[in-house]
Amino acid sequence: MYISVRNRYITGVFTFLVGLFVLLSCSKYDEPSFTEEEETPFVFRQPAFFPKAVESAIDPKTGLPSNPLTKAGVELGRRLFYDPILSANKQVSCASCHHQNKGFSDGVAITTAGVSGKALERHSPTLINLAWTDKGFFWDGGSTNLESQAFGPLTHADEMGMYLPVLVERLRADATYVALFQKAFGELPSEHRTAMALSQFQRILISADAPYDLYRRGEKPEALSPEQLRGLNLVRQKCSSCHGGELFTDNGFHNNGIDNDFGDGSHEGIYWGRYRITYNPLDLGAFKTPTLRNVMVSAPYMHDGRFKTIDEVLHHYRFGIKDTPVTATALYQNNDQVGIPMTDQEVEEIKAFLHALTDEKFLNNREFSNPFK
Repeated sequence: MYISVRNRYITGVFTFLVGLFVLLSCSKYDEPSFTEEEETPFVFRQPAFFPKAVESAIDPKTGLPSNPLTKAGVELGRRLFYDPILSANKQVSCASCHHQNKGFSDGVAITTAGVSGKALERHSPTLINLAWTDKGFFWDGGSTNLESQAFGPLTHADEMGMYLPVLVERLRADATYVALFQKAFGELPSEHRTAMALSQFQRILISADAPYDLYRRGEKPEALSPEQLRGLNLVRQKCSSCHGGELFTDNGFHNNGIDNDFGDGSHEGIYWGRYRITYNPLDLGAFKTPTLRNVMVSAPYMHDGRFKTIDEVLHHYRFGIKDTPVTATALYQNNDQVGIPMTDQEVEEIKAFLHALTDEKFLNNREFSNPFK
């Protein structure tokens, strides 16, 4: 045992010294000052007509945001987002379940892409305009901020399955990551700095250049066809109680009548929705409102991906809503009866408008893409 421990100690010291030598000798890291990199702010884009973005929590010591965006922090977060080194088997990254061309969703109802190969319990959500999320993350709002949210998938046994001390050990053994963490935060890699870097990258995933936006800002008044304009008005009339404003979500939690039985308390109550967090009976079956932005490229839909197409979604709101004591009152639009009245023509007009929320610039932005390619 003494020999084994001592050998591990010697090996660890040797690895550290080699990494330190590489770090100090490589010309690519011969920058004048890490502090200079750390203090270079990232110019955050505040799109026209959007509400004010939510900053990271305030540091009580300084009175300033605890995780301000910097160029070095964002770039580190982007690299970490795409690097499978963050998973137990080194084969799963955040991007395994969040594909840029699908609005950072994954195109399947329930993924099995995690380290265990087991099916998860919920659909991988899109990662769009998270800087404006103010009521919690995950489908039930179980995490209050992006920094804490990162630890969920990182440590979940069926997702990335990572034991955080091992993650730190891996990152500190990698000379490139040692340098990048120093540039971003002025210190060695750690679990909380990893979460901070990931959240910085996710905060810049801003979608605000769809045809709708060009029309809204007056940059291209003809960007929306007459059919799409009628669809926009219909969305405002029939859907805005949950999908309103420029974000096309209220970031809230609602029971949209897809179930009428909430007795399954397995998997720590994951099927209960928001009730799992609040224990308020009115929150039974309530799940987070996803944004409609890029909705036409981010199928399937709902918290469990049960609807394969947007037609199935609209059919549900027309004919399939279940009348329960906790069904959202906004869904009683048919003379106080459950359901949202829509003609076949109105359905087509709504769909036409939803296509105008597809942001090709966002879906192909190289600043959001895999840095290893």
